[in-house]
Amino acid sequence: MPSTFRSVPFQTNPLIRASKSRRAFTLLEILVVLAIIGLLAGLAISNVDKIFGGAQTTTASLFVRESMKTSLTTYRIHVGDYPSTSDGIQALITAPANKADRWRGPYIEGNKVPLDPWGEPYQYRSPGAKNKGSYDLYSKGPDKVDGNEDDIGNWDAPAAPTK
Repeated sequence: MPSTFRSVPFQTNPLIRASKSRRAFTLLEILVVLAIIGLLAGLAISNVDKIFGGAQTTTASLFVRESMKTSLTTYRIHVGDYPSTSDGIQALITAPANKADRWRGPYIEGNKVPLDPWGEPYQYRSPGAKNKGSYDLYSKGPDKVDGNEDDIGNWDAPAAPTK
């Protein structure tokens, strides 16, 4: 049975073929895309401080509340008391002269006390002003000023205000 359909080679209109080959982005479209990318990059860069600022505060809080707690408690068990304010947390690395016979450290790794996330030394007091009968270990916080609201310490945080 002969086929009623004939196979005809596909032919395109030369005008359609020419317009398809000339498709490309115009200069205006490229400039609009670049402007949008610039705006998004500007927003991301301006919010970087907010993103990493929270991480720095969390890091300092974990250090003063958890990381140093074990070291200071072990020191207390071996020596009999927490390091004095004058000895500081440096006593966890090198033995104080008057306690060298009981000191079994170092109680933290490395040869120096770590700095807080803002590059400042952690502050230490024993006996503590906020933790009576214990010690205060704290960071001066992002403003690097001692004794104000942004200090991050091993004492209980103030209760959040209720609305």
